[in-house]
Amino acid sequence: MSAEKQAKMKFLFHRKDGGCFRERDGQNEKRKRKNISSHYASGSLDQAVFYFPGSGVRSLYDPGSTGAVSFAVHSSWFFLSTCLIASANYVINEWLDRDFDRFHPVKKHRSVVENSADPKIVYSLYAALTVAGLLLALPVERYLFWMELWLWIMGILYNVKPFRTKDIPFVDVLTESVNNAIRLLIGWFVITNDFFPPVSLVLGYWFAGAFLMADKRFSEYRMIGDPQVAGLYRKSFRMYTEKSLLLSSFFYAMCSTLFLGIVLSKYNVNLILLMPFLIGLFCYYFWISYKEDSAAQRPEKLFHEKGLMIYVLLLIILFLVLLHVRMPFLSVFTSKDLVPVR
Repeated sequence: MSAEKQAKMKFLFHRKDGGCFRERDGQNEKRKRKNISSHYASGSLDQAVFYFPGSGVRSLYDPGSTGAVSFAVHSSWFFLSTCLIASANYVINEWLDRDFDRFHPVKKHRSVVENSADPKIVYSLYAALTVAGLLLALPVERYLFWMELWLWIMGILYNVKPFRTKDIPFVDVLTESVNNAIRLLIGWFVITNDFFPPVSLVLGYWFAGAFLMADKRFSEYRMIGDPQVAGLYRKSFRMYTEKSLLLSSFFYAMCSTLFLGIVLSKYNVNLILLMPFLIGLFCYYFWISYKEDSAAQRPEKLFHEKGLMIYVLLLIILFLVLLHVRMPFLSVFTSKDLVPVR
């Protein structure tokens, strides 16, 4: 018997009251919804909010770059467009992953895994969300349309064969996190299309997304607790180990802080003081990923992490304070001159 078949047998007969499948009471109760609403449950809208930092940073560079009414209209329009494209990507992701998700202790309860969905309905929903999202972006701003199209293409590359980058170790993280950079660009172009954002900002945001995705995989890998079963759920897990996932997370976090440090110091030297607290945010997230059934696996659960939300709020307050306080002594960090001994 092959190792893969042995792992499948081990999964099927594994006790559900211990080991890698520690489930909450009542979680194993089957949901019987088999109507069209189960398909809509596949569409996740939570990650569309990641485009707001792009708008915020662009406004800091030029506070008068857009009016309040113009921003509200453009922001609402493209938030909806981004939600639709993101939902289309989630629909195709969950549909194509349904045979793999049954090996995950939580995802096996998704509607597309438990229920017999009609492929025609799924693909029709996917097409409708895609067309609606692109049509919303098309008449308003061409740069934003291209960003939405890019976001959709990344969903194809990540999920659909023969590309399916999600099955390739490290490439899966880097390609999935490109969506983070795209959302930043969408937020930026909502404000203006006169300038591109700083490259260091885009790279910093991209690597921050890579950190989140690697940490998500690290938390999933630890929860499953069996490399063979983990490989059945996600093919890239056949090459990953806890150590490689942890080290890659550190690498992405350090790259992110490097590039974000560059853009912050160029914009306002005071923001150098923000960096230790930003590094602390990465450390805090590492700590969350070590929890059992960690919120790092499902971003929508992060809002229930009160400590993290308080930390982020304090970080935003510190950011705003540093923008409006004069600290001339910090020029020592940006000056090209050496400090004389005498």
